[in-house]
Amino acid sequence: MAKHLIAVLPGDGIGPEVIAQATRLLELYRDERDLPLDLWHLDLGADRYLKDGTTYPKEIADRIAKEARAVLLGALGDPRVPGLEHAKDILFGMRFGLDLYANIRPVKALADRLVPLKERTAKDVNLVVFRENTEGIYVGMGGQFKRGTPDEIAINEDVNTRKGVERLIRAGFEHAKRHGNKTVHMADKSNAMRHAHELWYRVFFEVANEYPGIAAKHVYVDALCLYLVQDPSQFEVIVTCNLFGDIITDLGAAFQGGLGMAGSANVHASDPARVAMFEPVHGSAPPLAGKDLANPIASFLTVGMMLTHLGWPEEEARIERACTKAIIDKQCTKDVGGALGTRACGDFLISEIERSF
Repeated sequence: MAKHLIAVLPGDGIGPEVIAQATRLLELYRDERDLPLDLWHLDLGADRYLKDGTTYPKEIADRIAKEARAVLLGALGDPRVPGLEHAKDILFGMRFGLDLYANIRPVKALADRLVPLKERTAKDVNLVVFRENTEGIYVGMGGQFKRGTPDEIAINEDVNTRKGVERLIRAGFEHAKRHGNKTVHMADKSNAMRHAHELWYRVFFEVANEYPGIAAKHVYVDALCLYLVQDPSQFEVIVTCNLFGDIITDLGAAFQGGLGMAGSANVHASDPARVAMFEPVHGSAPPLAGKDLANPIASFLTVGMMLTHLGWPEEEARIERACTKAIIDKQCTKDVGGALGTRACGDFLISEIERSF
């Protein structure tokens, strides 16, 4: 059986600590379950950039595009690189270079005590956000005029194409169809952004006509944030633009215990055979680096998403069960009510998953 090449980039700050635990999980599946996984460890990140200026070499980018099935990426960002040159080249090089247009963020609480909302429990928090990943206001189009003067002008352009909007919306509806969801919400600001977001509004309902069994519901993004806090159970699938998706998903992370519980996938949703990138999304958190404090659960859940992408959805369910037990038994880090360090939490999760084989 051909092996699946997985590029592993530990990242910066707490990235190497949590990715080390996720790598142990992949090694467990490779060695104990005989999954055909070939781990390719890459020395890329702030340390490498500060050493010799390397960010994301073309030869590595080309091999990932041609040979890899998945990338496991740790958080990027280091105060020693204030311009984030290495992070931009790596992250955008993958998202844009590989056309990973769908950022998929599950928002699922694993235990009641993680939900900070009054009279809400874990059963009320189970949704997924599809965030457009290659367009919008993050494409970097714009500029500054008369910089540093009282007359300075700063402009960022919000880029939305019919192709980009439609394929992201379709990915959300396809997900809903596969998982038996009854609703898809689309969040925009078409009442204020009449050109860019009228496109989202129009395309959303055009695509929805192809999915008659799924209710298409439009909501302005500011109202969506209100409704999420009031009652997240009314949402199953949310589709939205790059900027709004960035904000909504971090709000959603609060419902599941914080960013240390949030995994993600970046995929070319219309072609699952293409390489995809998976990352826990908690950030590099430099003040926590090297202190054995970082929560590794997001990295385990992220590996679960990767294994589903590679064809083993039952293993994602197994990993989620182990993470749930870690939370319920408080065999977890301090941010989610436990007293363990990063490594010890990883030990517990690995032992639980291995025991369940």
